Amino acid sequence: MHALLIGATGATGKDLLELLLLDDSFHRVDIFVRRNVDFQHEKLKIHVIDFDKPEQWKNLVDGDILFSCLGTTLKAAGSKEAQRTVDYDYQYQFAKVARENNVNQYVLVSSGFASPNSRFYYSRMKGQLEEAVKILGFEKLTIFNPPGLIRKNSDRTGEVVGLKVIQFFKKIGIIRSYKLMPTEILAQAMKNSSKTKENGIFTLKSKAIWECAGASFE
Repeated sequence: MHALLIGATGATGKDLLELLLLDDSFHRVDIFVRRNVDFQHEKLKIHVIDFDKPEQWKNLVDGDILFSCLGTTLKAAGSKEAQRTVDYDYQYQFAKVARENNVNQYVLVSSGFASPNSRFYYSRMKGQLEEAVKILGFEKLTIFNPPGLIRKNSDRTGEVVGLKVIQFFKKIGIIRSYKLMPTEILAQAMKNSSKTKENGIFTLKSKAIWECAGASFE
């Protein structure tokens, strides 16, 4: 398979890229990034693009499957509008171009609480994106709704503190059913899901993601 990947420089994207390059099922992996990355591999093709100028890169979006791990934080973006540009506009535009170029399969990382009707901005935005890409007509669309993620060497203060709070509540038994997910597990599940032969729209949440990765939820 020829894989396309956006969001390759994020935590999940890095893990997924490594898995794709090691898997003989994928003969080529194209990543689309805003800044050049210092990484080389015989199967890897790096495209440095301006997401705001699709006319310059749309002809490069040619392959069998699109993986999307693209996203940013409100703090990094600076405003809700800027965050929506990355998390919704860029992702939707890229997926739309991919489908127009006959990419048949799309694997999207969304959010654990995504809902187009959510009271919360981030969850609502993610839910709206899910609904928008569902009508693009991919033969196979797999949406991942992961719980809180454990990123290796995370430097996000809020994330680090949040993980410690969740771990404390789990320890004292308040939220026993909630299990944090390492980005490696999510990446493995994304890769595995791309190899199932059944077409359609699939949404995988916490336990199903662990199972898709071949890992135990317990």
